[in-house]
Amino acid sequence: MVTPTVHAAKKRKEIESRSKIWDHFEKILDSEGKVIKGKCLYCNKMFACESKKHDISSLRNHMLGYIKNPHSKDIRQSLLTFNTVSTSGTEAPEWVLGTWVFNQEAIRRALCEMIIIDELPFRFVDGQGFKRFILVCSPRFQIPSRWTISRDIYQIFLDERLNLKKLFRVGTQRWKLPKKIISFVHVSSHRGEYISKALEICLLEWGIKNVFTVTVDNASSNDTALEFFKSKLLSWGSSSVRVQYLHLRCITHILNLVFQDGLRFVDESIKRVRDAVRWVRNSLARLKKFRELADLIGVEAKSALHLDVPTRWNNTYIMLNTTIQYQRVFEAYGENDSSFSANLES
Repeated sequence: MVTPTVHAAKKRKEIESRSKIWDHFEKILDSEGKVIKGKCLYCNKMFACESKKHDISSLRNHMLGYIKNPHSKDIRQSLLTFNTVSTSGTEAPEWVLGTWVFNQEAIRRALCEMIIIDELPFRFVDGQGFKRFILVCSPRFQIPSRWTISRDIYQIFLDERLNLKKLFRVGTQRWKLPKKIISFVHVSSHRGEYISKALEICLLEWGIKNVFTVTVDNASSNDTALEFFKSKLLSWGSSSVRVQYLHLRCITHILNLVFQDGLRFVDESIKRVRDAVRWVRNSLARLKKFRELADLIGVEAKSALHLDVPTRWNNTYIMLNTTIQYQRVFEAYGENDSSFSANLES
């Protein structure tokens, strides 16, 4: 009889582990060259990781939870930093020593506030430059998408709106008067009853029924609107004494009317100054020539030519004050350009 030949079983080739966990551990091998343990590079602790009996989960958990590991996602140790203390706009900011701990939600909230304050588009977070900046500043920060940012900003609006409603309901501003913008309302008509209705809807939406004064300009439609609104407040339970002082006329609008009335005595002179400034500003070529003449004459004024808004008296003052500084330049411009003088005489 022929004895059959028995072939020896081939040993399976050991596959090298590709896990990045071994960047933080030293492999401990047995006599056959198999990995049986892992030694932490930061604390020298040993963990069993033989493939047939254990896996590398113990190594992974240790890496993520160990405080001294620089790659840990849970760094419980605070970092020292300098924090700014709010001061007035004219003074330099003060710095105090504080602590900083990575907080995904806090950075995300600050990102939303930056987009709101600087009026940036939501797609700003998708820009390659911004992503590179975040990668350098805080690599662990997960950049949200534009859709997530839009939802976060809307949630901030809802939270701030809720805080304002609470302030109106329980807050007292007897000594310190805060300034809050609660709404921008589209008014379909400038008739008094429509203005009164828009004001009523806005206040009811915010739960405000106690109104002391309403400040408006001197338009006749506003007088009609406040008469309608007075009757509405009386139906809400306000006393007749309180609504007696409801209508408050805007003092700045009154001052502007007084100023405009006084300017009538020099209206022709101001009109000629306004026409001269407008003529120079209406063309880039003229404005460039004007600046060249200013440099040639040696005028050291740095202010730009300012065109006033007739409804704002301080703008007229700024225009006159700036024009006086460039008086010699205007005279030289008239001598070099006949169209300038012809425009003023027309």
